[in-house]
Amino acid sequence: MVNTFHRVGSGPHAVIVLHGWFGDAHSFAAMEAWLDGAAFTYVFMDQRGYGGMRSVGGDYTIDEVAADALALADHLGFERFSVIGHSMGGMVAEKMALLAPQRIDKLVAVAPVPSCGVAMDEAARELFLDAADHLAARRSIIDRSTGGRLPASWLDWKAAYSWECCDAAAFAAYFLAWSGTNFSAQVREARPSLPVLVLVGVHDPRFDRALMQQTYLVCYPQGRLEVLANAGHYPINETPLALVASVERFLSSLGTQAQQA
Repeated sequence: MVNTFHRVGSGPHAVIVLHGWFGDAHSFAAMEAWLDGAAFTYVFMDQRGYGGMRSVGGDYTIDEVAADALALADHLGFERFSVIGHSMGGMVAEKMALLAPQRIDKLVAVAPVPSCGVAMDEAARELFLDAADHLAARRSIIDRSTGGRLPASWLDWKAAYSWECCDAAAFAAYFLAWSGTNFSAQVREARPSLPVLVLVGVHDPRFDRALMQQTYLVCYPQGRLEVLANAGHYPINETPLALVASVERFLSSLGTQAQQA
């Protein structure tokens, strides 16, 4: 089985892009038109239970998504490549780098869930669990994670997009996966030399500068952090131009050994 995907660009630097809990492979649409297709080949993958993979079952674990993404890289003939992961996809990208460090050129983590998972109080946990079956709970989470500052029409759209693109059972299982998975000790033990860029929005109340300083910047000696102004948890929608500029500046700055098919 090969996960569904679509490409943007045909450049020599291959990049696999992993969506978050509220998205699918097409949730990056707002930034796709501004990507440098001459320098990069971006491959946007659907995870099991999402988008073109909505009807495909599985264990819905971080390990499974990482294995699927590496299998997709094999299918496309990518010997080396970079990875971009948003939110839950950031944790998957870390797992990929742990499983196949010799293949990952660079890692970009956008508002990412760190490899230690996320501790929540009971009220927050109940809200997140409720989101599998209730559209209003999804909208509430999106509103909180973007600082309560965005238009109601966009919150409605984002919640509805999530509702339509993902299987409810998979959505529920993935919450338990990304919140409860912890492989941070393995990452620290591996002492990775991987160049890592962590991008967070200034209005993201949970996945913020402090969390990244305690996690990513501890685990990755070559990691660096950028805080995006006027963004919360969804810079792919909120500030797509600034996000593309930061991502491609980083991917281009240190050279690349990545290859494409």
